Amino acid sequence: MNVLVVDGYNIIGAWEELQELKLKDIGQARDRLIELLADYGAYSGLRVIVVFDAYYVKGIENRHKEYQVEIIYTKENETADECIERLVKELKNVLNQVYVATSDYAEQRTIFGRGALRKSARELYIELNAIDREIADKIEETGQKRHTIKIPLKQDVLDKFEKWRRGDT
Repeated sequence: MNVLVVDGYNIIGAWEELQELKLKDIGQARDRLIELLADYGAYSGLRVIVVFDAYYVKGIENRHKEYQVEIIYTKENETADECIERLVKELKNVLNQVYVATSDYAEQRTIFGRGALRKSARELYIELNAIDREIADKIEETGQKRHTIKIPLKQDVLDKFEKWRRGDT
């Protein structure tokens, strides 16, 4: 299975929508990026891993999965770049093509040397927008309409619906 490894904070710093969210609350920016990547992964069929740098945070590496996106917070004294390089080494083989989404030129050169391909933040953004347009076109072609719920629901119910929509159990 092909894999997309995303340098989370690099992408947040490169996309205008996420930059604005970051100014208000970095957690909201991370959550929005994860949502966008979940849609991307579901549509493209790629395994998506997003790495957030926890270089200055004490503790061990933290991994979990949300909306079918694997989320990694690096361990203490490890940069996102180091974690990404390790992941590329582990994941790259004859069966898997690994793509790394980052606009960090030094990181791009390093991952090329390990056999991965790069997607700049801009390229990934363009792909996400193209996917959104394709989905909207398909909906329009089939005559389907997006349904919205007009009654107020409790947050736990909305969360459950969102998990079902994303295919999480």
